[in-house]
Formats: sequence, C-alpha cells, structure tokens
Amino acid sequence: MKRIGILGGMSWESSVEYERVMNVAVRERLGGAHSADLVVRNYDFAEIEALQERGGWDALAERLSADARVLETAGAELLVIATNTMHVVAPQVQAAVSIPLIHVADATADAVRAAGLDTVALLGTRYTMELPFYRERLAEASITSLVPDEPDRTLVHDVIYRELVRGVVSPRSRAEYLSVIRRLRGAGAQGVIAGCTEIELLVRESDLDCPLFPTARLHALAAVEAALAV
Repeated sequence: MKRIGILGGMSWESSVEYERVMNVAVRERLGGAHSADLVVRNYDFAEIEALQERGGWDALAERLSADARVLETAGAELLVIATNTMHVVAPQVQAAVSIPLIHVADATADAVRAAGLDTVALLGTRYTMELPFYRERLAEASITSLVPDEPDRTLVHDVIYRELVRGVVSPRSRAEYLSVIRRLRGAGAQGVIAGCTEIELLVRESDLDCPLFPTARLHALAAVEAALAV
C-alpha cells in the first residue's frame, strides 16, 4: 500500500470526510484492522480563505507546493489536494514534486462518463464555477458543465463560506440549493457535480431526481485505488 499525502483543512469538514472514506475503503479492500497509510498537512482555513478573497493564487501555489514537498519527504508516494477550489494551483503543486497528484476533476469526469452522461451542473465556490481550471478539465473529457446564473451563483458560494465550512447545515439552504439545481436541470443538466466537497454535507442524491457526483468521495476512492494498485 502506497502512502497518501493529503493537503487538507480547506475546510477540515471535507478533510475529515476524505480520511473517513479512505480508511473505510482500505479496510473493505484489505480486511481485518487495515487502514489507510496517510500523511496530512491540515491548514488553518481562515488564512487560505483570506488569500482566496484577495486573489492571492500565486502565494497559495507557493504554500501548497512547499508543503507538498514536505509530504513527499515524509514518504508520501501520491498526493491529494482535499478540496476542489485549490485545484486551481494543481499544476504548480504537481510541478513541485516527483510523485503523482490525483486530480479531483479527473476522478469526477470518470464517474460522469461511467454514468453515461455528458452534460452536468457544476456547483462549487465562485472560483470553481467562474475560473476555467475545472470546467476546462471536464471539457477535455467531453463533458459540458453548466453553472448557475446570478443571483444563484452568489447564493451557492455564500452558503459554502458562511455556513458549510463552519459546520452549519441549514434546511433553508438545502431548499435553496435544490431550487438552483432544478433550474440547471431545466437548462439541460443530466446530473449534478458537488464541486465543493462541503456541498455533500448539504445535498444528498436522495434529494434529487438525477445522479449526484460527490467529489470528495470520488476523489478519495480514486486515491485509494492508486495506493493499492499493484
């Protein structure tokens, strides 16, 4: 079993889910008392959020790249950025290390294709919905992603930062998200990508009439597959 390096804490609610999924998956695959071999860098998310708001992507790339090298020195044999948004700096992080980085959009695209879909709604932070890094990665896999118009886009973003990253799961926000999803379904979305790992805390597939692609789970499982590959 290869050691997985995790750049996490962005926010810790999603990182905890990553670790839970990885540990359960390894135990199911190997049996007994087995668990995942992990080395984790958990950030103070308030510092990350402040840099995001200021557009400090270069500083964030430097910080994550430096810590990726630390994880590699600690024995990590593959790397995971345990958040969708911070994959905006994935190319710089990958360039900083010699171990493979498992990309969340690739794991998600594989699941969308396996479901036979080619057009999906993409919900996430404003950065994930508006910057090209995620949608272009999906487009390389022949997947069209639809994002909300305003004011829905702001609503989706604000619920993530004002509630979900702080552990607040509101029935009202769930209802508002479901309304956003219905509008995107009307625009042609065949499924929904929970393109911010915390969204999985708010919306479940049982809430929807279409497939939901939970990126944290898909990403974590892809990392376990890579770690256990012969």
